Amino acid sequence: MSVPIDLPLGEKLDWKPVPRPARESLRGAHVLVRPVDAESDAVPLFSLSHPPDGDPAIWTYLLDGPYESSDHLRQMLTWAETSTDPLYFTLVPTEDERPRGVASYMRITPELGVIEIGHIWFGVPLQRTTAATEAIYLLMRHVFDDLGYRRVEWKCNALNAPSRRAAERFGFTFEGVFRKHMVVKGRNRDTAWYAITDEEWPAIRRGFEEWLAAENKDREGRQKRSLVDLLNEARG
Repeated sequence: MSVPIDLPLGEKLDWKPVPRPARESLRGAHVLVRPVDAESDAVPLFSLSHPPDGDPAIWTYLLDGPYESSDHLRQMLTWAETSTDPLYFTLVPTEDERPRGVASYMRITPELGVIEIGHIWFGVPLQRTTAATEAIYLLMRHVFDDLGYRRVEWKCNALNAPSRRAAERFGFTFEGVFRKHMVVKGRNRDTAWYAITDEEWPAIRRGFEEWLAAENKDREGRQKRSLVDLLNEARG
């Protein structure tokens, strides 16, 4: 049956499915994004995210956690070693080579070129660091530039103000709130949706690269210009 020619349609595409991301490392100047290793990661990641030394607030808006012990977390990470969606990574700053956080690719849809970066948490030593920002940049650059995805998504609890600020700082566009989207730990979750598309990515990539450049650092290693300002400038 033919489609009436007077009805609006989306842009016609010569589209082919793209590859799924592999379980492989992404290395930057400040951080290594590597596959989860349950044996080496469980103890340091547990320490970062549980009392007495860690920050249990990390688990407030995540679907899992907190965990009873490092052995309990190790069980989850052992499963994560084999999971393909979500595809989990440990975030390891190059300055001390210690596990400091976790991120994943999830809801991977290669036939449509859509992927989400999620299950993100940064231990306190990683928070507000160049390594943390570079980790998100490496994950985005890989799927856009190496694999050819059309859309990268960021979703979070609509009440999670820090995650929403991070999405905006990283250049994601707010697309709306899905009301009563999930039930998490016995509570309603409205989900805020953000995304970057392949048309937007070149300008956003340029902003990240200018922020990460040596020329943007002062003598103490701090960025002279903010990422938000550089992204706004790159996008015109």
